[in-house]
Amino acid sequence: MTSGNLESFARSLTAPEESTPGSDPRPSSEIISTQFSVAAESRAEHDPLQTALGVYVTVHGHFYQPPRENPYLNAIERQSSASPFHDWNERIHHECYRPNAFARILNDQGELIGIVNNYEYLSFNIGPTLMSWLERYDVETYQRILEADRKSCERLNGYGNAIAQVYNHIILPLANERDKYTQIRWGKADFRSRFGRDPEGMWLAETAVDHATLEALVAEGIRFIILAPSQAQRCRPLPNREQADAPWREVGGSQIDPIQPYRCFLPNGDRNRDYIDIFFYDGPISRDMGFNDVLSSSQHFAGRIGQAVRGDHRSAQLISVATDGETFGHHKGGTEKALAYALTTEFPKRGWTVTNFAHFLSINPPTWEVELKPVTAWSCSHGVDRWQEDCGCGGGGLWNQKWRRPLRDSLNWLRDQLIRVYEEAGAKLFQDPWRTRDEYIEVMGDRSSNNINRFLAQHQTHKLTATEKVDALRLLEMQRHALLMYTSCGWFFEELSRPEGVQILRYAARAIELAGDVAGIQLEKSFIKRLASAPSNVDIFQNGAEVYRQLVAPAQITPSQVAAHYAISSLFTPYSQDQRVYCYTAHQADYQLQRMGSLTLAVGQIQLTSEITRESSNLVFAVLHLGGWDFHCCIQPFAGRRTYSQLKENLFEALKQASAAHTILTMSRLFGDQSFSLQDLFAEERHRIMRLLSQETLTRLDQLYTQVYRDNYGVLMAFHRDHLEVPQELQVAAEIAISHRAVTSLQALERETSDLTSCNLQLCLSHLAELEAIATEANHLHCQLKLPQISQTLQRLVLRSLWHLLHNFNPKTVETDAQLLERLIDLGNQLHLSLPLDRAQELYLKSLHSEILPQFSLWQIYQRDQNGAGGTQISGAWDQSQIRQLLLLGHKLSLDVSPWLSQL
Repeated sequence: MTSGNLESFARSLTAPEESTPGSDPRPSSEIISTQFSVAAESRAEHDPLQTALGVYVTVHGHFYQPPRENPYLNAIERQSSASPFHDWNERIHHECYRPNAFARILNDQGELIGIVNNYEYLSFNIGPTLMSWLERYDVETYQRILEADRKSCERLNGYGNAIAQVYNHIILPLANERDKYTQIRWGKADFRSRFGRDPEGMWLAETAVDHATLEALVAEGIRFIILAPSQAQRCRPLPNREQADAPWREVGGSQIDPIQPYRCFLPNGDRNRDYIDIFFYDGPISRDMGFNDVLSSSQHFAGRIGQAVRGDHRSAQLISVATDGETFGHHKGGTEKALAYALTTEFPKRGWTVTNFAHFLSINPPTWEVELKPVTAWSCSHGVDRWQEDCGCGGGGLWNQKWRRPLRDSLNWLRDQLIRVYEEAGAKLFQDPWRTRDEYIEVMGDRSSNNINRFLAQHQTHKLTATEKVDALRLLEMQRHALLMYTSCGWFFEELSRPEGVQILRYAARAIELAGDVAGIQLEKSFIKRLASAPSNVDIFQNGAEVYRQLVAPAQITPSQVAAHYAISSLFTPYSQDQRVYCYTAHQADYQLQRMGSLTLAVGQIQLTSEITRESSNLVFAVLHLGGWDFHCCIQPFAGRRTYSQLKENLFEALKQASAAHTILTMSRLFGDQSFSLQDLFAEERHRIMRLLSQETLTRLDQLYTQVYRDNYGVLMAFHRDHLEVPQELQVAAEIAISHRAVTSLQALERETSDLTSCNLQLCLSHLAELEAIATEANHLHCQLKLPQISQTLQRLVLRSLWHLLHNFNPKTVETDAQLLERLIDLGNQLHLSLPLDRAQELYLKSLHSEILPQFSLWQIYQRDQNGAGGTQISGAWDQSQIRQLLLLGHKLSLDVSPWLSQL
């Protein structure tokens, strides 16, 4: 972007108001009505939003992440490969999903002049499992996506940008008929619950389609889909008065013209109703978006789109492109900025109308029909073999994908076994088991007791007992996991033992376990035997059976493991009587803790209840902490109050001996040989406890390194002064000592500013001055303070201080508050932290338009009136210095506020 500022950009995003009709001398309501009608018809005739006229552009983003939740905990565990983020969802969210909701428009100086919600202008689908995660993780971004769809509906005559997606991205041509329908119905229901409307279009996983899939889509009321040009076989004009039956044109080599929608009729169907409309995206441009530098700038992107515009007689044409939504920011960093400017400025500047598929279809229905190739997908040139055969797609190098067919066959066998279990057991509980599964989506988004009871009451054959309710939910969860195990990513890549393959096998394992719980059937051995025919490219695994044994079976979780997790954690976290542990609720019936020297023993009774299946386990635990990293924990079913009281008495009596060996022997005698240690905790809590246990050692090391640094400060300075290489031991000591001081001072400042309305300003400034001195010292000694904690704390301080300044505006302290904030930002620069200011910019920009600029306008009015010798200060108005101070703060936050600053 080469010109403009925040003021002009904001104005460009505001649609011009309609002009007021001129007055008519005749006071006739009929004439006035006619006048409005003629004007409206004239406007509609030339309005590209009402009448298909000119060039239209649709950019579609397919936003999707595979479900990553541990099927036993219903939570995503830490993924070290996504570091420094917790998991890949979180990392891609930081790089793509949120930046597209708050896409930056910058001027030539890199200053912010506007924020665009790209979802308001993109056509998009977001996978239901990803949307569920977004709703939990970042509700602000989630709400921006919903708001974008509402605004696009308002702009485009009621047609929103969002379309649905088959629920968990399974390859529909490879699914049985029942699973096809459930995937479509779950996708529709999830969409409706979020966007408040029925979807008109649906994104198919990998755009995989066959005739049976089309039939299911038509039956479920889906109006259109989006496919690759390579998926079309032939096309021809629809019958009209001039030509009743036009000849077919072969377009099987991606030659179909993608600038218009096509109608696809179902074979042997009623041509008046049995059809679906299809958009084919522009293949070359879409490929360039993913694999070339088309998105390097908005001008480059617009230029590439322009190459596809036809210069012929057509009254309207649609240039549509489609790519993975993660391209915008994750695969290609920062490209959401180029996209934002292209959608809001570059395209309109060329006279192009930014629209979505549903809107274009409403003003430009198909005039051609198309027939598709039998079975196709956008990412496999062999139909859908990428998800069942060693076809070469997704492979490369020396590895093969011969494992794909045995994996598919194994899961199909398992699916069929689970169908028998579901139909036999489900017939006793549900009026219509398959309809119940289709509507189970109503529970998946709301697992409250009231909603579960309402759902079961609606579908039960009779009033279910508590045990039958558990079995009913187990059956439905079994079916949910049977669908999740077909998530396409499991076959997409080159090796079975990758995380994606392991994940779908985990879903299979959970489905097997649930089937056993309900019907007592043992399916695991037969399943593993079938997996043995799936060869792995990794020597330590050899085949799918070993992948299952080594990576899937150890990840299975029992209620005893959850209880052990609770027990060991309770030594470090005081739990309330009812405590949530992942997808379990732990009700604490009794808990007692005693210490004897270095030993700590806790004994308790808890009732664990699954929030998913409502199954409950009443368990007793005893956990002994021997000091350091050594824990010994035992679990057993609760056998009655008297037995529990005797057990507790025996354990605490043994503890009085102050002997770890004696206490452990007593625990083994009372509980049996099975025990749990720190290593058996779920990773998140294990890591937290490891950090707590390490804290004392780290504190001692900090003191030791600080002493080394102080004793050798002069030596360090001499080395730096003479430009000599500093001994590593001394440089490390300096970095650790200075980092420790920085963290301590930042924590003190954060505590002091926890309530900015009552904080001691002088003390805050003292802490800040100390931090500035630390930064100067670190720079003199070339120390790299790489602790993430420092950057995170400083980010929180900047955001908190800005929020306080803007929402608790005090004219008397505005100058001091603004200066404090500016010094915090400068501190980040001094520490070379590359401090992210995006949240602060967003907060400031809201206040700029809602508070600061209205005050600026009041000041202008006052100045104008004063120049006319009649001005009086408006009550509540800010003075010039206060407005200037806040605008200077905007400049410090890298916003372009020059249009207003220049007038002060």
